[in-house]
Amino acid sequence: MAKSQWSFRSATELSAALAAKKVSAVELAQDAIGRIERHDGKINAVCVRDFARGLEAARAADAARARGETGALLGIPLTVKESYNVAGLPTTWGFSPQKDFVASEDALSIARVKQAGGVILGKTNVPVGLADWQSYNEIYGTTNNPFDLGRTPGGSSGGSSAALAAGYGPLSLGSDIGGSLRVPAFHCGVYAHKPTYNLVAPRGHTPPPLPPIPLDRDLSVIGPMARSAADLSLLLDVIAGPDPLDNGVGYRLALPPPRHTALKDFRVLVIDSDPVMPADKDIRGAIEKLAGNLAKSGVSIARHSPLLPDFADSSRLYMRMLMGFLSASLPPDAVAGAKAGAAQLTADNRSLAAERLRGITQSHRDWVLDDGARARLRAQWRELFRTFDAVICPIMPTPAYPHDHTEPQEARRISIDGKDYVYPDQLAWPGIATLPGLPATAIPLGLTGGLPVGVQIVGPWLEDRTPLKLAELVEREFGGFVPPPMFDD
Repeated sequence: MAKSQWSFRSATELSAALAAKKVSAVELAQDAIGRIERHDGKINAVCVRDFARGLEAARAADAARARGETGALLGIPLTVKESYNVAGLPTTWGFSPQKDFVASEDALSIARVKQAGGVILGKTNVPVGLADWQSYNEIYGTTNNPFDLGRTPGGSSGGSSAALAAGYGPLSLGSDIGGSLRVPAFHCGVYAHKPTYNLVAPRGHTPPPLPPIPLDRDLSVIGPMARSAADLSLLLDVIAGPDPLDNGVGYRLALPPPRHTALKDFRVLVIDSDPVMPADKDIRGAIEKLAGNLAKSGVSIARHSPLLPDFADSSRLYMRMLMGFLSASLPPDAVAGAKAGAAQLTADNRSLAAERLRGITQSHRDWVLDDGARARLRAQWRELFRTFDAVICPIMPTPAYPHDHTEPQEARRISIDGKDYVYPDQLAWPGIATLPGLPATAIPLGLTGGLPVGVQIVGPWLEDRTPLKLAELVEREFGGFVPPPMFDD
């Protein structure tokens, strides 16, 4: 079949084509649906199809345009992560006992997408409980990386990243607590933005069967994914803002503009590796190339700074706070096992695995003390961003690795330049932005050995437009997403 001219266009480009009547919303939806039907038997990214209602929304978008109406996403096809409530569709989070749970109302962000004219075609696959960088579960099976079907697309928004890379629409919605937006973007060569904590109200991004009420879930955020940096801002502007049921009663969103609009004006700290979790030679090489290109474009580049918070200390703190939060949903036998393991730890064992055990079993008093340490960490980051506009650093230490469904995850190993590391220790790099709640934009830097690599751009608190703008400028100057060759028809 001949390659469609629309399959890998950005949402911005598709909006312009719709406005110019070069294509209809129905044609765009049909194009994306056709790709899903041709290719998703191999990739398994879209686990819940909603084609009939998607085409109905596309027809409504065409009718609205004919009446002269506009909308930020009017007529744009997209997918959403399975973990979002969409009225009339199942929401399982990969939990087999919840396979028959059907949401009765849209999540707030889904309602905002629909209000802006977005055409939702389906939901994308996730790992069980959104708790892995691989996307598989007993309900929907395993999602594969479009660049190599034997490898992970990342997780937990792995279905969304695979869908984007395969051309199933230009946008998707994901979530992130341990890199779940940024890691799959990295592994599939697309873009994602982890917003500042609580910038996007999460109501309805809720594990079943919990009620979709306003709830601050510590560390966790929801955010946009795309094949183009500019599209991240487009979708973020649609979904961002306080929940009208609580903070929206008295607060309104007014994000500051980006600090700069030209590459030459940015001041950037570049970190390519750390002994806590080294990045392999492919990642370091990609970062080195980017740093060189940025320097040639006039960007002020620093490679070290005493202002950067200690990576080992912040990683240990993140492990404790993350597992303290996640442990609330662990089964009793898992908590009992963690308590037994933690009781055997010596005081001088400061490994990341040890800190995860401590996090699962910590007291509320311990958590309050850690929360105070986090407040001090945020103060350090505020001081750093008086000197720098952004920090560029790894997202993960290696390109996408082969599927490995070994349980428990602590038993898995990841090979970095020939040396094995504990699989969950990879949390350290996503945690650099998650723990202090900072915005971070994942951008691709091309392919190495046929697999995507990329970096994250960490920005100041609530200055999301700064890393997003830098991402746009990098894409414009040096290129961005490269389609997987096996799915380019």
